[in-house]
Amino acid sequence: MSISKLMQKLDMTHPIIQAPMAGGGDTPPLVAAVSAAGGLGSIGAAYLSPAQIAEAARQVREKTDRAFAINLFAPLPVPDRPSETRAAIERLKAFYEELGLPEPELAATASTDFDAQLAAVLESGARGFSFTFGMVPEAAIAAAKSKGLVVMGTATTVDEAVALERAGVDAVIAQGSEAGGHRGSFLTDFEMAMVGTMALVPQVVDAVKIPVIASGGIADGRGLAAALALGAEAVQIGTAFLTTEEAGIAEAYKERLLAVTEVESRLTRAFSGRPARGLVNRVMTKVEDPALASAVLPFPWQNALTRPMRSAATQQNKTDYLSLWAGQAVRLLRRQKAADLVTSLVTEMETTIDRLRRRK
Repeated sequence: MSISKLMQKLDMTHPIIQAPMAGGGDTPPLVAAVSAAGGLGSIGAAYLSPAQIAEAARQVREKTDRAFAINLFAPLPVPDRPSETRAAIERLKAFYEELGLPEPELAATASTDFDAQLAAVLESGARGFSFTFGMVPEAAIAAAKSKGLVVMGTATTVDEAVALERAGVDAVIAQGSEAGGHRGSFLTDFEMAMVGTMALVPQVVDAVKIPVIASGGIADGRGLAAALALGAEAVQIGTAFLTTEEAGIAEAYKERLLAVTEVESRLTRAFSGRPARGLVNRVMTKVEDPALASAVLPFPWQNALTRPMRSAATQQNKTDYLSLWAGQAVRLLRRQKAADLVTSLVTEMETTIDRLRRRK
């Protein structure tokens, strides 16, 4: 297949971007392996300090001279620290006890320093800068472009894609409702923005003049071929890379991903306070029990409250307490090295395209 201008700018041989997965899933070895294989690896840096961003980028550069990207959350106003946290703490208390942790308590602060994080990104040697959860300041886009970075924003509706284009991004990531992890919606209610990838991508392609990257429910070469047929110039894939050897999630999490079906994920606010798609487990069920009063703090306070539990669960390899982010294409997942997954995706895409050509 031909290499688009976007792929040229990002040093990509194949139209495959490994989705940023903040929280440890996208280890430097994973990011580097995807880039070295001809795709674009991405560091999910939203929860990293500037020093940690610099170190992660250094490790990636040490393993490959190919381009990579770094992702941040758009700077959102942080709501005041909740004054009433008793219900949220009580709902989690038993889970903390089961993990041998002291009673949960809310941190004094839950904010991050976006400007400092961005400064680290600009000096990281990354070729791409992506963001989600909204719009970054115009100065941030200008600063990234001045450093030669390709800027990519996340949209879940056509209006969001148009707003991102007007803000000056170089490409739009069209995130369908099938996608695992946090929803990137920012101009409308989350429930109103649950548009599937197959419906969203062509409408975004028709509405903007910049390249579109398809994201959500793509885990094999057939999905890659379909996204390109809809007008996308590349795809962003997250869940499929979580079961690769290099992914940094708990082994039990990988095993669960390989054993579930497409109906076992749903949107939840239980872990972070912001809607995200993940596999149902005990924490999700208990925290969001419809028979009980709401006990979820707003983002990012709920995220801060559950972080010790999730960290301990990763160390203890226990999935009942983890935010098991996963998209709806889980039956297509496989165990292999990241580079082999990239190769498989490309081979399957080419096979799919050849089969369609023969039908003419």
